[in-house]
Formats: sequence, C-alpha cells, structure tokens
Amino acid sequence: MSQRINNILVLGMGKVGSLVATLLKESGFNVIGVDQHHRDDLSVKVQAADLSDVAGLAALMKGKEAVVSCLPYHLNLGVVDAAFKAGVHYFDLTEDVPTTKAIQKIADKAKGVMAPQCGLAPGFIGIVGANLAKQFQKLRCIELRVGALPQHPKGLMGYAFNWSPDGVVNEYLNDCEVIQGGKLKTIPSMQELETIVINGLKLEAFTTSGGLGTMCETYAGKVSELNYKTMRYPGHCELMRFFFHELLMRDDRKLAGEILINAKPPVNDDVVYVHAAVEGRKNDRLSREEFVRAYPPLTIAGQEWRAISWTTAASIVAVVEMVNNGKLPSKGFIKQEEIDLDAFLSTRTGGLYKQFETDRDVRHAA
Repeated sequence: MSQRINNILVLGMGKVGSLVATLLKESGFNVIGVDQHHRDDLSVKVQAADLSDVAGLAALMKGKEAVVSCLPYHLNLGVVDAAFKAGVHYFDLTEDVPTTKAIQKIADKAKGVMAPQCGLAPGFIGIVGANLAKQFQKLRCIELRVGALPQHPKGLMGYAFNWSPDGVVNEYLNDCEVIQGGKLKTIPSMQELETIVINGLKLEAFTTSGGLGTMCETYAGKVSELNYKTMRYPGHCELMRFFFHELLMRDDRKLAGEILINAKPPVNDDVVYVHAAVEGRKNDRLSREEFVRAYPPLTIAGQEWRAISWTTAASIVAVVEMVNNGKLPSKGFIKQEEIDLDAFLSTRTGGLYKQFETDRDVRHAA
C-alpha cells in the first residue's frame, strides 16, 4: 500500500478521539468521525454506528486509506480485523499487551501498516527512550516514567481520572514485562516503589502494565535493565494496593473503575510528566542521559485541551503524518521505538511537543 493517505476514519469521539480528529483535519486529511452517538459540535463530520459491529466497520472503511482507533482496548481487535480485510492502515492507542501481540501475528500479511500503541505510554515515551539509547555503544539500563496528574491534588489519593478508568485499572492489575539482569521477566504491577524529584516536586513511581510496548522484545540481549513505571503523588500506590487487593476490587474491574471515577472525576488543570533515563558506556565512559519534561494543558484550534489529551492525541497523529510522508514504512508492524524522535518532532503535530523543551532538575532515589 503506497498511496498517500487522504481519507481517514477516526473511531471513538471521546476526550482524545475528538482531538485526534481535529488535529488530523488541521494537518490536511479528510476525516470522518464515528461514535456511538451522532455529534454536531465538532469541526469534523461524525456519524453514529455500532462500534462493536466488525462488518459494519468494514463497510465504513471503504474509500478510506486509514483508520485510527480511539476506542477502549477490548474493542480494538474487531477494528483490526476489519482494517486487515479492508487493506487500510491501522493505528491505535492501546496499552493492552495481548491486543498488541495479536496484531503482530497478522501484520506481515497486512496491505497497510499495523501501528498500535501510538499514544503517550506506550508510544511517545518509547520513542524518547530509544532516542537516548542509540547514543550509547553499550547499554546498562533504560528507565521510562510517565505521570498524568492533577496540578492541584486533593485528598490522600492525589489523583483525578482524566484517562479511561478501564485503562487505568488494566494497567494497575495486569502483569508487567521487564528486563532484569539481562533476562526477560514478567512481574506484578504496583511494585518496586521509588522516589523521583522533578524540579523540587517529590513523586513516587511504581510498575504498571503496558508502558513499554514492544521494547522488551527489541532490547532483549542488549540491555541489563529495562522497565516502565507510572509516576504519582506520594502515597498513591499504597492506597491503590489496599483498594484492589485488601478490598478485593481486583475481582470486579468494572465496578472498581466506576468507584474510582465517581470518587476522583476528571479535572481541567492537569500536567503530564515524562522522564526517560538511559545509562551505559559512551565514548568508553559510563554515562547517564535524561529527558525530562512537564507538559501542561494546551490551546489547540481555539479550545484548551487537557495535557493528557493533547500529548496522547498529538503522538498518534504525528505517526500518521510520518507514514503519509514516507518517514515510516507503508506496510507491516511499526514499533514505537523504531520511530526517530527528530523526525517525529518535525511533523506538524509532533511539533506541539517542542514548545516545552526545557529540561527539569531531576533527582532519583531507590
């Protein structure tokens, strides 16, 4: 599939999907949005459809060159099947490991690209981490950290569910792929608690599922330590362990998500912290390189968007742009860590990240 992308279908017009559609339109693509309900409050046309109907989705893909899924992870395999049969490019935001592994199995036979995990984590954080890693002759460790937090936290949990509660519950309860001691392992989530200080702000970080995407596969045999952790305000992890394990809410994920979103609804004043650090030998000396940024809300197309929304949406749109302009392959599976950071930031949408290029003072303690 070598033709340029002109017509794109965006599935799911929620907080992120609506911005994805807006950014794609601003980048010159013809965009049709699809949601469970008709909407007329966006700059793109939106039609209503059953998003679980694979045959119906396949029909909607006729005449399109690409589909972008901004749906809950459990719906993505149906979209993948429809995209594969329609021969169109596929992009999504999933952090769900089984979904990605299923996509990898069919990607070699796809007529277009299969690019899951194009969000923030997995996604942008992997691009950043790989960009740091390629500066080293020999790698010792790759540490990737992301935190999407309220700027003005209230209560002991110090959190607001600006992201999908289902996605957060999934990340907190599913096991995590890591490399430890040079060996690929699977470890529990909400473990290995550590402290990170960013510009004087004390945060904690702990293991969560999915943030590495396919990096363990890519860096197997090349690095001694590779891990991803979520950053939160201090005390959050202990409370989540109590909620999920002592109160047994792990046994009812749907109810757990409902309770959490009711207790900590979304806020507009959020901030996304990104911290990637790589250690190894460079020029025959042991060295450590860091990338640390704080991304606040941003005004796009005359509307202010939450930090978690625009960082996620901008990441996937930048990847679409790179496929369209030939900076990425036109077919097969795309790993986020194979994407060049400079090329990513040079796209129209990836350039949004460049407004916040000042490094932060970071101190890290086990």
